[in-house]
Amino acid sequence: MKKKTILLALTAFSLMSCATLNGVLSQAGTVPVTSEEVGKGLKEALTVGISKGAEALAKVDGYYKSPYKILMPEEARTIANKLRVIPGFADFEEQLTEKLNRAAEDAAQKAKPIFVDAITSMTIGDAWNILKGQDNAATVYLKQETYQPLYDAFKPVIVSSLEKVNALSYWESAVTAYNKIPLVKKVNPKLDDYVNTQALNGLFSMVEKEEKEIRTNVGARTTDLLRRVFGQQGRG
Repeated sequence: MKKKTILLALTAFSLMSCATLNGVLSQAGTVPVTSEEVGKGLKEALTVGISKGAEALAKVDGYYKSPYKILMPEEARTIANKLRVIPGFADFEEQLTEKLNRAAEDAAQKAKPIFVDAITSMTIGDAWNILKGQDNAATVYLKQETYQPLYDAFKPVIVSSLEKVNALSYWESAVTAYNKIPLVKKVNPKLDDYVNTQALNGLFSMVEKEEKEIRTNVGARTTDLLRRVFGQQGRG
């Protein structure tokens, strides 16, 4: 009878210890997450980060007054320098730069649904590889999956936006004036393609910034699932 009592006590203590340990591990974020949780948590994190990034760039001055500001192409700077002395073109560079960025801000509104579609289609294997990858692993994945659809979606918006702010006609008049200057090399770069490419570069830079924030900043993990999933990286 005494042996039976001791055995029951040890069993109860063992069960209690396991429950306590699991509780402690769970609070510490070290209980292994399931594949389903990894997929759900990563998709949640990316959706939140991308939404935040795309919406920030789509606002007025989202590009123009940010680290992602689109500068004029090199050919345009050459033109600007030559046109400073011609009436009507003294502030050509700043005016055109603002117009380029306004076009990019309009186009950024098209980004979120394309990103979300790619995130939704992500497999469990993709999620695990991203979770265990570098700080920009998700950004690299999304760039591979969405760059061309984004480019195609941005292009007509960029063209329409450039026309809306008279950037194309402004550029055409500047190029015409420049090409009349004796002994200069004639130029006429594709302004819409340039803005499109630079807008996407800024967009993916913003996405990369948001991804790194969630990976490295515990405070950016706003749900229990995010804390558990990204806690597996051993970064807090």
